[in-house]
Amino acid sequence: MTSIDDPRAVATEAVATRILTVAEHRAGERLDRFLAAELDDLSRSRLQQLVRAGQVTINGEVISDPKRKVAAGSVVTLEVPPAEPAVPEAEDIPLIVLYEDDALIVIEKPAGLVVHPAAGHAAGTLVNALIAHCGESLSGIGGVRRPGIVHRLDKDTSGIMVVAKTDRAHLALSAQFADHGRTGPLERIYTAVVWGAMPAKKGTIDLPIERAAHNREKMTVTRDGRGRTAITHYEVDGVFGGEKIEVKKAEPIGSFVRCRLETGRTHQIRVHLAHIGHPLLGDQLYGRGFKTKEQLLEANAREALNALGRQALHASTLGFAHPYTGAFMRFESAPPTELARLITALPRAEAFGARRDVR
Repeated sequence: MTSIDDPRAVATEAVATRILTVAEHRAGERLDRFLAAELDDLSRSRLQQLVRAGQVTINGEVISDPKRKVAAGSVVTLEVPPAEPAVPEAEDIPLIVLYEDDALIVIEKPAGLVVHPAAGHAAGTLVNALIAHCGESLSGIGGVRRPGIVHRLDKDTSGIMVVAKTDRAHLALSAQFADHGRTGPLERIYTAVVWGAMPAKKGTIDLPIERAAHNREKMTVTRDGRGRTAITHYEVDGVFGGEKIEVKKAEPIGSFVRCRLETGRTHQIRVHLAHIGHPLLGDQLYGRGFKTKEQLLEANAREALNALGRQALHASTLGFAHPYTGAFMRFESAPPTELARLITALPRAEAFGARRDVR
């Protein structure tokens, strides 16, 4: 079995260094494809630009051709300079602030709000709102297009986020998120509503994830030895039924689930739950095959799901150590109105339970 070093980021005010080792199964790949598969926070076009700009070396040799093939065991080093100073403009976008001090700000991100400017979303993002709210105090680490951002939520996922307001806070918070709570205090819990009965009351999904080759907007679970480590712990809070005929079959239509992240990959919860056959209600990217199941819901639940218009996922709990004082801070958020309406419309049916064996 081959291995891929987890990308190591050395952050300074000027540059972030990523160091990767090419595993056997990636030998012969184009350099830009290899980098895109390993670094899901940078687009392939951005990586190609960095290669052509001389920001990538293989075993110490500067490489400027994105098509260069990589060999097993080679050490690829990527230097990511700060973004060009095309500074996003401040925009008067309302923020729900849960807490704020000189080091950080904790907010509730609404569904539909993109975190930072990217292709197709040059404005109207959380970053634009933060610049207006925080002004010049906002941290610049991570590039001017992502000031203060230490973690992200999908556009259509609501919930709690923390943003750094100084370089010192950014480095400390980034280290906690990189550790994923394995040795530190970081805690991230999500409220999810999924199709079907989960395989156990509690469980862990430990399956690597990488970007899908056929659709760059999607992530996918990969074979052993490929992708980046992704671990999701879940606990079932209850199940729900639908029309009375389904209740008679004693078969739940879906489950209320709490997910705790041990890693933080793009779309991790959505990909993991869909892979084991329990996609999120309303997930048009990973749960399209379950569209017909909506007809099993009672009329008011169907209406609530249609009104939701997104995946039923909410970042409900965030805990971390304050970057200056070290004091543990924990924030909780109830599901927003549209998701709360759906949850209320799905009557709990605890008697169903999850009947399958733990694997």
